[in-house]
Amino acid sequence: MSLRTRLGLAGGAVVFCALLAASLILYPAIGSRLRDQIDLSLIQTAANSPQILDRLKQKTTEQGSAPAGSTGMVSVGSIQLQFVPPPVEPGPTDAFIPVTERDADVARLRDRPYFQDVSFRGVGYRVYTAPVPQTDGSLVRIARPRSDATATLGRLGVLLVVLTTAGGGLALVVARLAADRVLRPVARLTETIEHVAATQELSARIAVRGDDEIGRLAGAFNAMMAELEDSVTAQRRLVADASHELRTPLTSLTTDLDLLADGQGLADPAAPELVGTAREQARRLGVLIGDLLDLARYGSSAHREDVRLDLLAAHVVERASARAPGLRFAVDGEATLVLGDPDALERAVGNLLDNAVKWSPPGGVVHVHVRDGAVTVADEGPGIDDADAPYVFDRFYRSAAARSRPGSGLGLAIVRQIAAAHGGTAVLVPSRRGARLTLALPPLPAEAPPAEAPPAEG
Repeated sequence: MSLRTRLGLAGGAVVFCALLAASLILYPAIGSRLRDQIDLSLIQTAANSPQILDRLKQKTTEQGSAPAGSTGMVSVGSIQLQFVPPPVEPGPTDAFIPVTERDADVARLRDRPYFQDVSFRGVGYRVYTAPVPQTDGSLVRIARPRSDATATLGRLGVLLVVLTTAGGGLALVVARLAADRVLRPVARLTETIEHVAATQELSARIAVRGDDEIGRLAGAFNAMMAELEDSVTAQRRLVADASHELRTPLTSLTTDLDLLADGQGLADPAAPELVGTAREQARRLGVLIGDLLDLARYGSSAHREDVRLDLLAAHVVERASARAPGLRFAVDGEATLVLGDPDALERAVGNLLDNAVKWSPPGGVVHVHVRDGAVTVADEGPGIDDADAPYVFDRFYRSAAARSRPGSGLGLAIVRQIAAAHGGTAVLVPSRRGARLTLALPPLPAEAPPAEAPPAEG
């Protein structure tokens, strides 16, 4: 069963239950109201019974019939009256219902007037028994058929059943149409998802109409599809670039091994050179694979903790100075706290320093500045050409000058990916001399720092 059908049924059921509840309340209320009206008319007739009795006596006298005041029934419109003259004693009467002990007490004003429902000659009556006002103990019974009220209630019951059923059915239709209209964007979303699943077409989007929940859902879906499309595109580009970069050392390595196999093996005079070349290509291949793994790992790391970026940078500089004894490292830092993955941030700062070491001239100085969540590394090398500046953080990008130097072309790309994963940026800062690269992260509020490590000098 579809969602729109369930919503339609739910809407129809709610309206049907509401109408049914209203009918169940209305029907007995109207029945009680009709009964009250009958009772009121009987009481009013009882109050006028002396005048009615006088007119009956006058009429019977004029007609010469039996004197009024017997226990027989008298009809006045739809109302039946039974007068019982004094003394009122319990026992059978010649019409209607017998006189009871309670009736005698009512006539003598020893008990209250009362109502009862009786059946006489197959007809149901509502009967009111009361003393005749302004008399010496007479009793009057006023009876009115219940057929009119019963018929009215019957017609009302049929009407309520029809209205409840029709109202529930109409509510079902209206709720179904409303559900169709409300869920139309959801249906389009479902069709789009099914289309994407069937065709892998990640460029599919949904038109956003309004700012309600459905509109926000469509906007969120479009944003998710855009992110997914960018991710898949980047993944395909990475696979293509990695395949190209891996092919070069593998081809060279295979060629060297083929030469060894086709020649005299290790006895060949050229064997040491071929083995050395193969080892270099294998090392380059290992570095490339390691960088690819880091690129994937640091882009999805969820570990976060408070990190003193100035202390982390000082530690990385200390290791870099040990690897590059021919350079000097000048660290200028302030205590700054960021939220991040320490291993990833250490790798990012290390890659910036490795890039500076690679391009610095012998005896040069690498400047490291740490302030407000940002690490800036500047070298005294040849700098970066304007034509290469937009691409320095791209994967596998190597300028013409860099192709003769070792490296995988992924170092700065890893820096940018780590920065993005931490909500920061990696940028190339214009500089008159050398290259100036900055890793900027959102800083945390300052706190009292522990004792700082002294600046590293190499």
